[in-house]
Amino acid sequence: MPLALPVYLDNHSTTKPDPRVVDAMLPYLRERFGNAASEHEYGYVARGAVEIAREQVAGLIGAKKDEVVFTSGATESVNLAIKGVAEANSARGRHVITAATEHKAVLDTCAVLERHGFAVTVLPVDSTGKISPSDVERAITRETILVSIMMANNEIGTIAPLAEVGALCRSHGVLCHSDATQAVGRIPLDVSHLPVDLVSFSSHKMHGPKGIGALYIRSSRPRIRLVQQIDGGGHEGGLRSGTANVPAVVGFGEAARIARTEMEAETLSIATLRDRLVNGITSRLENSRVNGHPADRLPNNANITFGGTKADAVILELRDVAVSTGSACSSASPAPSHVLRAIGLNRAETLASIRFGLSRFTTREEIDYTIGRVVEVVQRQRDRYRRNAYGTPVTEDETRG
Repeated sequence: MPLALPVYLDNHSTTKPDPRVVDAMLPYLRERFGNAASEHEYGYVARGAVEIAREQVAGLIGAKKDEVVFTSGATESVNLAIKGVAEANSARGRHVITAATEHKAVLDTCAVLERHGFAVTVLPVDSTGKISPSDVERAITRETILVSIMMANNEIGTIAPLAEVGALCRSHGVLCHSDATQAVGRIPLDVSHLPVDLVSFSSHKMHGPKGIGALYIRSSRPRIRLVQQIDGGGHEGGLRSGTANVPAVVGFGEAARIARTEMEAETLSIATLRDRLVNGITSRLENSRVNGHPADRLPNNANITFGGTKADAVILELRDVAVSTGSACSSASPAPSHVLRAIGLNRAETLASIRFGLSRFTTREEIDYTIGRVVEVVQRQRDRYRRNAYGTPVTEDETRG
């Protein structure tokens, strides 16, 4: 069977919906089209489907069913968690802690809090992207009400020491939130054992539909208080008003069910392909380096700096392999990645870095094809950058741009 092009290796930005997910959704786009809030048979069917999906999503992360609130995606979940906690607890304190490598959904939300009089501490990370739990503890004050640390980074794949951070937060009486968008469905997460209070995540990062996400809100020790950010009907336990997107909720539930069942075996196979990709590229290209933690990283992530190139030029020529320079939510910005700068890369290195994201649908044939194409294009780009139009060497300043 011939290889289908282009090869898709941008699974951190979004994933292909699993056919089983699409099949589960279709009846709720056709004959089971009712509003889940309606008090008749169509509404009862829709509402029942939503609650089944809620149980499936909760089961994936070890939560209770009533601890899951559906939102439009991880960004809304992050906003509800951070702003909701801040508003509900402002009388007790007005200080929030986060990290320099967080997704813009977290950093921009914290910036909004600053404009409303809150203090925000943005902690540094080490060269692998790890945050230090001791730094978190030193940053906690009597005013601190929330610490927000992502479980796994969306650009370099580094997995945070979330258990240690959460335990510190709990010992100081501070709430702990995690943006686990890249982690849920890819690595195990059990909130019944992990000391976190709020977790944001999304469906379309785990082969579910776009436009649907969830926020886990711990219901005990004590129940977390949030101020709703969307008014207009009191849906989702009064925390998120709006008509339920029933087909998407059902798809999210099915995606969660599949991930819970298949994640263990899938993780091993994807990590094997990821290692094949990394070894195949770095062994053939000098001056190429993998970013992120060497061991504590997502199984599907590889972020590689190709010295002597510019990533946007490589990607432009690499039309038959879909990859990216970083977060899809920041792709419109020409600025170097804040994540790569935070781990110590200079401007030239950040602009020479490409993110590869694998999934359950990635094949060995696709990986081998990608290795060959990346090596070919990078070598050609390096040759071009070494000489200008007149055949003379390009200066270091020119390569840095």
